[in-house]
Amino acid sequence: MFLVNCKSIKLGIAYGKMISHRYPQKLDAMVHLSVTPEVSLADSPVKIYASGLAPSQLVTLYASLTDERGIKFAARAFYQANQNGEVDVAQVSALGGNYTGVWPMGLFYTLKAEKMFHRLLKRDVTGSPFYVQISLFDSTVMLPIHEPLATCTVERWYAAPGVERIPIKSGRVRGALFLPPGPGPFPGLIDLFGGAGGLIEFRAGLLASKGFAVLALAFFGYDDLPQTLEVIDLEYFEEASRLLLKNPKVRGPGLGVIGLSKGAEIALAMSTFLKEIVASVCINGPTRMCGTPLHFHDISIPGASFPYEKLVINEMGLISTFHGMGHPLDQTPDVSTIPIEKAQGHILFVVGEVDQSFNSKVFAEAAMARAKKHGKNNCSLLSYPGAGHLIEPPGSPVCYAYPLRFSLFPVRWGGEVKPHAKAQEHSWNEILIFLKFHLGPIQNSNL
Repeated sequence: MFLVNCKSIKLGIAYGKMISHRYPQKLDAMVHLSVTPEVSLADSPVKIYASGLAPSQLVTLYASLTDERGIKFAARAFYQANQNGEVDVAQVSALGGNYTGVWPMGLFYTLKAEKMFHRLLKRDVTGSPFYVQISLFDSTVMLPIHEPLATCTVERWYAAPGVERIPIKSGRVRGALFLPPGPGPFPGLIDLFGGAGGLIEFRAGLLASKGFAVLALAFFGYDDLPQTLEVIDLEYFEEASRLLLKNPKVRGPGLGVIGLSKGAEIALAMSTFLKEIVASVCINGPTRMCGTPLHFHDISIPGASFPYEKLVINEMGLISTFHGMGHPLDQTPDVSTIPIEKAQGHILFVVGEVDQSFNSKVFAEAAMARAKKHGKNNCSLLSYPGAGHLIEPPGSPVCYAYPLRFSLFPVRWGGEVKPHAKAQEHSWNEILIFLKFHLGPIQNSNL
């Protein structure tokens, strides 16, 4: 089904003569590089291994890909071969480059765009993978200006074979439904992102690859939806929930919802007011209505005003909204707080402790305290030191900052690279366990 370009390059005689004073015993050696599996889901780990090198030879592993907008991403790490002429990235420490130490997936997590503050975002989820080229160079190489010793191109997919994508334009609802292969029925899930707007589908494709029927739901900045977010009309999300439950491949009676940032704020409101929602994953979202009010039938929750004078712009020109969002208990009108005690389902908060958008951990803890005060024990918290705002599925490069449509400057999201990457790996596994537990086991799937 997939084409893979993976080759080993024999050291030529001319090149051998050039370096024979360094590696006389390796003139005719075959340098081999393997990345396994060569075709995989983007959230799966791979193994990188090189052999046929000279003992203690210094080499560079260089990863690169070009996204769908033509932006190139790259990362490099410097290694020293062992006495057998091997480099096993899972066993040996990187000496330098974009990271140091033993980090099997470091080349993937540290991919950086040539264009500053550009986020790696897969848009064509089912039609094509990201092609990541891993090259092996002699010595330390910052930019690949010479031919590599060996190279391997691997495919990173955001949907497993057989996952079906169905565009959704029904009533007011706009999005894309991802269905696993097989007759179903499958546990249903709504997937929401935040202030970037539009329709973001890559997480939905990965979740469908785990056996969920997932509706990636747009709520502004897409198709004929409003281009700006003036109000959270929860009746729209109620309509989307009922539409998903009507699908014969979706198992009821309840649904899950997963949201990031503004999407997490909406997910919490859905869990609070919609009887269809029985499990919610809220990733780094406020627990009050921030900026935008919420309307739902006869219920109105005003949005807490945002003090723009508290925006902080650092020396790189990056905006942080951390101080503007404030503390959930400091001079915050209680009327703007989402009444989480009304939620009948289960809620999992996932937070990064160095989130630069706002103090997501404090917001989550305040919400849990409010629920407990009302006799509820349906909330749990995953809190990650060193992790920033954009906690995404594993394998996703850590995105420290990128611009949103409403901002004149790139927004700072925060996160220390290694702790953030570990948070993505651990939280993804815990999220899947949480959803399977509360939505029921995965059945009737050919995955």
